[in-house]
Amino acid sequence: MLDMDGTVLDLAYDNYMWRQHVPRLYAAQNGLEPEAARDALFAKFKSMQGSLDWYCLDHWSNELGLDIAKLHRDENHRIGYLPGAEKFLQTVRELDIRVILVTNSHGDTLTIKDEVTGVTEYFDEVYTSHRFGHAKESQDFWHALAKEEDFDPKTTLFVDDTARVLRSAEDYGVSMLLQVTHPDTTSDPRKDSEFAGVTGVRDLL
Repeated sequence: MLDMDGTVLDLAYDNYMWRQHVPRLYAAQNGLEPEAARDALFAKFKSMQGSLDWYCLDHWSNELGLDIAKLHRDENHRIGYLPGAEKFLQTVRELDIRVILVTNSHGDTLTIKDEVTGVTEYFDEVYTSHRFGHAKESQDFWHALAKEEDFDPKTTLFVDDTARVLRSAEDYGVSMLLQVTHPDTTSDPRKDSEFAGVTGVRDLL
C-alpha cells in the first residue's frame, strides 16, 4: 500500500499551491496584504488538519470563494514524480505483488495528477479517503478499506510520508510501516521520523 502525495509524487506541488499560490490569490481577491492572507488561511488549514474536509477541494472552494480545482489544473506543470519513484513503480508492477494506492487526495486532485503522470496505471486498485467518507487518520477509514480490500495487516507494507497517518495504520494493526523522509524536493529531508524511514521509495529497490 502506497500513499500518493509525498510518497510517489513530489509534495512540492501541493506545498506550492497551498502555501504560496492560493494565499496570494486569496489576498488579491479580498484586498489583503499577502502576510495577513497567509496567516488567516494557515489558521483555517490548521483547524481542519487531518479531517476529510482538509483534503477536499470542494470544501476550500466554498470556504475561500476560489475555484480551487481550476487553480490546481492551471499549475499542473508543477506536478511530477519524486526521484526514482516511477522506476520503483515500474519495477514492482512487474512482480507478483498486489500494489494499491491509498490516498487522502480529493478525486479532482487525483484526476489532475493522473492526467499529468499516469500514476494510477501502476496500481491494481486505487482507494481515496473520499470514497469511504473518512480520512486515513481515522480508524473508520481502515475498517472501510478492509471491507473493500482483502489484505492481511501483518503481511502488508504501507508507505506514507505523514506520521499521523502511519500511527492510524499502526493502531489498526498494520505492522510493516515506512515513512518517506524527503517528500518535497524543494525542502530539506525530515530528520525526526518516528517510524523506519527511507528518503524515497526508490531506496526500496
